[in-house]
Amino acid sequence: MFGLDYCSTVQKARKALSEAGWQIEFHDVKTDTPSPEEWSRMLDAFGDKLVNRASLTWRGMSEEDRAAPPEQMLAARPALMKRPAIIADGQHFLGWTANVKRALGAD
Repeated sequence: MFGLDYCSTVQKARKALSEAGWQIEFHDVKTDTPSPEEWSRMLDAFGDKLVNRASLTWRGMSEEDRAAPPEQMLAARPALMKRPAIIADGQHFLGWTANVKRALGAD
């Protein structure tokens, strides 16, 4: 799981997944920034949905910064990532929606 330790949505996801029996390997993207290869893998799986355009980070960016490629934006501002990004049993899940909870047996 990739996210921010202080993000309430990530905290809820971690708690629910632990209670559902999942072993979680958590990566705080701010302190354990993904490598360019890890960003590429997540972008391959999620596309530009990985960039959270509803975030405070996004709203604070200039138009020039917003025009950068997603890889560059995320590398410069890891908090811009939509969270959590979960890789479980070879599948990729983004966010903590009812569908993600159901798919992971944490609803």
